[in-house]
Amino acid sequence: MKDYYQILGLSRDASQDEIKKAYYKLAHKYHPDKGGDEKKFKEISEAYQTLSNRDKRSQYDQFGRVFEEGAGFDPGGFDFSSFSGRPNVDFEFDLGDLGDLMEDFLGFGGRRKKDSKRGKDIEVEMEIPLEDVLSNKEKEIILEKFVVCSRCQGKGGEPGTKVKECFSCRGTGWVQQIRRTPLGSFTQSTTCPECGGEGFKPEKPCNVCHGEGRIKQQEKIKVFIPAGVDSNQIIKIEGKGEVGRRSGKDGNLYVRIFVKKHPVFKRKGDDLYIQVPISFSQAALGDEVEVSTLPGKKILLTIPSGTESGKILKISGKGVPHFSGFGAGDMYVELIVRTPKKLTKKQKELLEELQKEGI
Repeated sequence: MKDYYQILGLSRDASQDEIKKAYYKLAHKYHPDKGGDEKKFKEISEAYQTLSNRDKRSQYDQFGRVFEEGAGFDPGGFDFSSFSGRPNVDFEFDLGDLGDLMEDFLGFGGRRKKDSKRGKDIEVEMEIPLEDVLSNKEKEIILEKFVVCSRCQGKGGEPGTKVKECFSCRGTGWVQQIRRTPLGSFTQSTTCPECGGEGFKPEKPCNVCHGEGRIKQQEKIKVFIPAGVDSNQIIKIEGKGEVGRRSGKDGNLYVRIFVKKHPVFKRKGDDLYIQVPISFSQAALGDEVEVSTLPGKKILLTIPSGTESGKILKISGKGVPHFSGFGAGDMYVELIVRTPKKLTKKQKELLEELQKEGI
């Protein structure tokens, strides 16, 4: 028996909000329209249909998949053939759930409206150094994807060939299909598999793309990365996904950014943090020290006298630029007082004198 909680990666005391979030995350990952596993997607949808409904969830927690065994109704072994008339049975359906079930399991609803010619979206990851977030950058990536067929210019037919009406759908792009389900028989309009929903076909398919209007090929794409971008932010590039089938709409490209860790600076939001070591005398008497900023430039920082180790000084506007394009974060300098491990004879004598003075 399937464990719906395990399928969604949840504990049995998960809240309705957690169930919904888990479903949307997994549905996005495994949706067939995005190249996911259809079998896994149906399994996830089945689990969600049960756990998102409080009554169904309560029954499932008590009895397991009782209400699934008879596709929504368990006759309990009663033989309805012994009835001469209509049995007095009330059926209760959640119309919202029924619509989802139609879409997920029977192919109705949202999938019926799917543009079969549209190219797939592409998501890639890009890792950049922390220094690159300080200003706008443009980087180039190379993708292996569907591009327009140069021979037929995306039309799918040999140059000069005629286009004729599809025999299967008579030019409508749709065909009727009858499906029998436990809920009854349904007539469904689906995209014509012969012409892909176009209603017409070239008499002679293109010799290069075989009627697809596109071929697999490498393409160089320039990606604009705005200043202030952070890890897990996604940059959308309209129309740079896979080219659509037979001049269909192109998919989009989504670039997920990951910012590398810096060996010196730590980033928290748009603020930068750095540790700077100072000597005991600098901490006690005060001083001016050079501090590196992220671009590599050095600035003078005044250390007040009587500074304790761990004191943090703020330098305004020296952090990461705000993603909005206005202003920047701050830079925080943590002062670390060094304790010398080896002393010269003179240093030791001086410290001993200071010790006598109570310092």
